[in-house]
Amino acid sequence: MNDLFSLVDWSRAQFALTAMYHWLFVPLTIGLSLIVAIMETIYVRTGDQRWKNITRFWMTLFGINFAIGVATGIILEFEFGTNWSNYSWFVGDIFGAPLAIEGILAFFMEATFVAVMFFGWNKVSRGFHLASTWLVALGVSLSALWILIANAWMQNPVGMQFDPEQMRNVMDDFTAVAFNAVSMHKFFHAVSSGWTLAGVFVMGISAWLMWRKRNVDMARQSFKIGAWAGLIGLIVTLYTGDGSAVQVARVQPMKLAAMEGLYRGNVGQEIVAFGILNPDKKPGDSLPAYDLKVGIPYGLSILANHKMHSFVPGIDDLIDGVTLTPEGDTINTVSYAERIERGRQAREALGRFHAANAAGDTAAMQAARADITEDYKYFGYGFLDKPVDAVPPVAITFYAFHIMVLLGGFLFLYCLLGIYVSKWKRGWFEKPWLQWLGMLSLPLVWICSQAGWVVCEVGRQPWTIQDILPTRGAISDISTGSVQLTFWLFAALFTLLLVAEISIMCRYISRASKTDIENNNNI
Repeated sequence: MNDLFSLVDWSRAQFALTAMYHWLFVPLTIGLSLIVAIMETIYVRTGDQRWKNITRFWMTLFGINFAIGVATGIILEFEFGTNWSNYSWFVGDIFGAPLAIEGILAFFMEATFVAVMFFGWNKVSRGFHLASTWLVALGVSLSALWILIANAWMQNPVGMQFDPEQMRNVMDDFTAVAFNAVSMHKFFHAVSSGWTLAGVFVMGISAWLMWRKRNVDMARQSFKIGAWAGLIGLIVTLYTGDGSAVQVARVQPMKLAAMEGLYRGNVGQEIVAFGILNPDKKPGDSLPAYDLKVGIPYGLSILANHKMHSFVPGIDDLIDGVTLTPEGDTINTVSYAERIERGRQAREALGRFHAANAAGDTAAMQAARADITEDYKYFGYGFLDKPVDAVPPVAITFYAFHIMVLLGGFLFLYCLLGIYVSKWKRGWFEKPWLQWLGMLSLPLVWICSQAGWVVCEVGRQPWTIQDILPTRGAISDISTGSVQLTFWLFAALFTLLLVAEISIMCRYISRASKTDIENNNNI
């Protein structure tokens, strides 16, 4: 059993490592592709050569990041087959469909038009080149759409039925999978956060150029576009984040409770603006949940249900079987202890089904199938030993969520400041404090982005598929040592790739502080 837990932990660590490295590149690719398309549109509309050179400067940075993102993404998809083969067998027909569409539609669109985008200058018309740039931006977003549809299905599995004869789930409603409410909120939330990250990235690099007093006009124009992209992205992110919170409250209430460190909920539940968790607190005990807390009255009830006086269940409530209806009403439902028992019954019924199938006993097969169907929604709980095994890591989820919110608020104010300076206080561009604020915002926006991804993925543990398949039931039958070896190999490889990317980008940006990009027709 200890070997199993070790294998699960190392497999999760390897996937988390790959995903977090990959997520360093994805949002910048999404946002920068849009900003480059906007800049080229300005060039085509004005015919101003300076805008062509500005576009090509940012396009090169996009290309460097795009290449590294593709490399890490391919490794990430391979891991489903190498480390998570049980998962791939169990739901491969469903999970693989969005990924296949992403490869056929979005990735080929990107691959086709990215060549024109980079090598088509002066070889195709301005209009065709501009269309290619916009199609690359569209392809990047479509790629994110189908990947996030697959991820959202793991958070809220719909549009499927379990086939006991195949021992796997099969899709019975593609529309339900594709237009899952979780996936739509997740897609717009992720894409708009990419606009924000790229906008702050452009503002930060522009601030550095202004600090070096080189290509100042280009830096100011880029700073303005970055501020608008960042602000619009944040507005959409806030709106879709609100929708995502409502969906999490409905389909993943345990994640929401962990995000707030909430063990016992109340009607008119406050939201924690700032808090320090009690590290000794465990589900079911009487210890206080926080060592320090500053709350906003009614905040969590409004966030989760859009009702000031609604009830939000905590971790202990959910374990005991207190939850909400889709309408936001409090009900007593199946406790986690009973879910574990019913999950084990579903697994036992599956064994009876296969024994009856081998014996050719049709009546016994039908009876077993009925039992499986009745308890299948608790199937994954049958892999757990005790109710607390269904509680995600509370501290990681709580702090990641609040870091994301805190930094998101800072970035919102920063982008507002950027627009204010660009429109009414252009003299502030020369202020060192503004330039340093722009450069310091660069690491903060990535921390915010990574924190959001941690909330999404760590908050749904221990599930690979919510309520259906925990991580311990999804892994491949391989040795722990091989996973440990590849973990450290990937850690070294991805770190080298990251160092190489940062080095190449820094060299290219540094060149901009020594050459006149704005009027260089050969850039």
